[in-house]
Amino acid sequence: MKVEEYISSGKLELYVAGALSQDEVNQLHEAMEEHPELIQEIERIENGILALTKYSAPPLSDTVLDKLKTAIQPKEPAVIPLPKESKKTNWLAISGWAASVILAAGLGYTYIQKQQLETDFETVSKEKQVQENQLNDRIADIESMQLLLELTRDPSVSQVTLAGQVADPDSYAKAYWKKDELIVYIDAMGLPEPPPGKVYQVWSLKLDPLTPTSIGLLDDFDRNEDQVFELANANNSEAFGITLEPEGGSESPNLEQLYVLGAVSP
Repeated sequence: MKVEEYISSGKLELYVAGALSQDEVNQLHEAMEEHPELIQEIERIENGILALTKYSAPPLSDTVLDKLKTAIQPKEPAVIPLPKESKKTNWLAISGWAASVILAAGLGYTYIQKQQLETDFETVSKEKQVQENQLNDRIADIESMQLLLELTRDPSVSQVTLAGQVADPDSYAKAYWKKDELIVYIDAMGLPEPPPGKVYQVWSLKLDPLTPTSIGLLDDFDRNEDQVFELANANNSEAFGITLEPEGGSESPNLEQLYVLGAVSP
C-alpha cells in the first residue's frame, strides 16, 4: 500500500487509537520502516489528540497554585487543607479524553463502512458482468436463429440434409450452401460433443470419382452453444460429409469416423 493510500485509508488514526488488528499493526510497522513519512504523520495525529485534550483541561486556579507553593517550602510539617475546588470532578478533562475515544471509534466505524462498501461494489460489479454475459449469449442465440430462418427462406440457398453414418447412426446435421457467396453454413446441433483431442472436419465431395476436399474445422465446438459454423466453400460440391479427426484436422478423411453425409440436390 502506498503512503497516500495509508493516509487516506484512516488506518493511521486507528493505529493511534489502538483499534487495528495485530496483522494490520505488523503490516504498518513494515511500511513505517520503508516510509519514514508515515511516522511523521502518526506523530502529527498524536500531537493533534494531545492538543485536543490539553485544550479541554482548564488551568489550575491561583488558590491551588498558592497552596502548592506553600506546601513545597521547607518548614515544619503542617496539614494543609485542600481547597473545595480540588474536590470537584474535572469534567472538561474527562470530556477531552472522551472526545478522543469517540473520534477513534468514529474513525474505526468509518473504515469498516468503507470496507463494506468496497465489498458490496465488487459484488454488484460481478453480478452485472454475469448479467451482461447472459444477455450477450441470448443475443447470439437470437442472431443464430434469425440466420437459420433466413437461410431456409432463401431460394438461392441449397439445403443439404446430412444423415447419420456408421460412426454414429443417430447423428445428423444440415448444410446451407450459398453458392453465389461461396459460403456454407453447417448446423451441427445433431452432432455429439467431440472427445478431448478430437475435432469435426467438414469435407466437400466429388462423387465420381470420390474426391474429398477439406473446407474447414468445427473449432470450439463446446463453446459454440448454437453450433452454427460458417465456412468458405469455393468447390463445385456434389455432397458434404463430416468426420471426426485428430485435433488440427487431417489431409484426408477417416471414413471409419464418418459421422454424417448428404448429397447436394441437382
